[in-house]
Amino acid sequence: MAEDNNDLLLQQFFSEAAQQQIADDGFTERVMQALPQQSTFNIKLFNRLWTLFCVAVFVVLFVVFRGWELLAVHFMVMLRTVAAESFSINLLMLTTVFFGLLFVGVGEVISSETSRR
Repeated sequence: MAEDNNDLLLQQFFSEAAQQQIADDGFTERVMQALPQQSTFNIKLFNRLWTLFCVAVFVVLFVVFRGWELLAVHFMVMLRTVAAESFSINLLMLTTVFFGLLFVGVGEVISSETSRR
């Protein structure tokens, strides 16, 4: 209940602030017109290509380093040592997964930032 009340208060505050007009002698309009117009098609195409590139790099690295074998070994090690709560970590595989997630994450950030425009 308190969260709902806080959300309502925030929405009310920001809706009132969004309705305020600041006289700037048309400066904002001139700046917005001077900005280069980018097609949303080009932005969406770039986002799709970036995601495809990241997935392709991840798949290639997964195949090159035989990721399925590494996952199977780690799964077996984890199952056998779960009682002792210690298992080995392959740093190369961990780095590969990290960079795969990083590439996709960067693509998603770019996508979310460009979709706001």
